[in-house]
Amino acid sequence: MSQEAMIKFECSDCKRINYRSRKNKKVIKERLELKKFCKHCTAHTAHKETK
Repeated sequence: MSQEAMIKFECSDCKRINYRSRKNKKVIKERLELKKFCKHCTAHTAHKETK
């Protein structure tokens, strides 16, 4: 697993990085946005991909 394929997800409310995942950047060009549980906000919020 290369480090280039790793991405981080940041909570859109509290701006904390909560999740890490990987994606094929050659196939998916745009940034991902998923609804995930944030333990700091204690709610399901939108998490956006960061650099």
